[in-house]
Amino acid sequence: MAIDESRASRPAVARGRVAVVGSLNMDLVVRAPRLPNPGETLAGSAFAQVPGGKGGNQAVAAARLGAQVAMVGRVGADSNGEVLRAGLVAEGIDCGALETSSSAPTGVALIVVDDASQNAIVIVAGSNGEVTPETLVRHGAVLGEADVVVCQLETPTDTVAAALAAARRLGKITVLNPAPATGPLPAHWLPLVDYLVPNEHEAAALTGLAASTPEDAARAALALREAGARNVLVTLGAQGVCALLDGAAPTHLGAPRVSAVDTTAAGDTFIGAFAARLAAGESAQDAIAFALRAASISVTRSGAQPSIPRLAELQG
Repeated sequence: MAIDESRASRPAVARGRVAVVGSLNMDLVVRAPRLPNPGETLAGSAFAQVPGGKGGNQAVAAARLGAQVAMVGRVGADSNGEVLRAGLVAEGIDCGALETSSSAPTGVALIVVDDASQNAIVIVAGSNGEVTPETLVRHGAVLGEADVVVCQLETPTDTVAAALAAARRLGKITVLNPAPATGPLPAHWLPLVDYLVPNEHEAAALTGLAASTPEDAARAALALREAGARNVLVTLGAQGVCALLDGAAPTHLGAPRVSAVDTTAAGDTFIGAFAARLAAGESAQDAIAFALRAASISVTRSGAQPSIPRLAELQG
């Protein structure tokens, strides 16, 4: 049998393990010419129901981009929960720690996307609110087997704190996406986080400083390091990332230029891709470059999880 030499010559991609502790939502997505003003009714042009949630999105991104992934979370005993669970299983994600609530419905997110590809989102937590520190105790082996543990803020804060603390005790790399952020993080959290990854709005909420330009983001990142963060990555959408790594000065890394269609889950794609490459043993700098490429592909497509690319698309 003939050998495809071009394929055979490519180096194998190391597959690290990523555990995601977080949310799963069913996204109800409406397209409209612009985001509505308070009290205003607009005519939308399209509607879609798409699997989402920051935890689920990040798990899918890490799995599609090369990692072995386990999901720690909770869905409702309803059709949305069944769809979300089936979607993760289809991606090869270990759902042994994905529990089913007997009382709360699966979380939902109401998303409006405008013609400029910007979005506004309202989340109803539902079963995500039942992911507790006791959940982590029941599924402690999942964290123990991981190389990287990823958290966000769409589950209860005491659960996030417990996950970060457990991962630190176990010597795992920790990644925190502080979204949604409404103010500064508890001071004792920051030493537990190896990589703090806010977007410009979240960085502003965490620090009280503007963070919409690379220069402003650098000041916000420095403030977060002074507060105790080890490494800070402020994602800036089409402007790329401001990275503060290993005590060095801030560095701005630009994003590939693309024609954006929908920015939903671009940040989650970045987080999942970054975690996957860290788990595979790559340097933070290389993992950031990989994650920027993955996120740039995602914004050229509609929807949350449907927009997330696969590894082969970044290896071509």
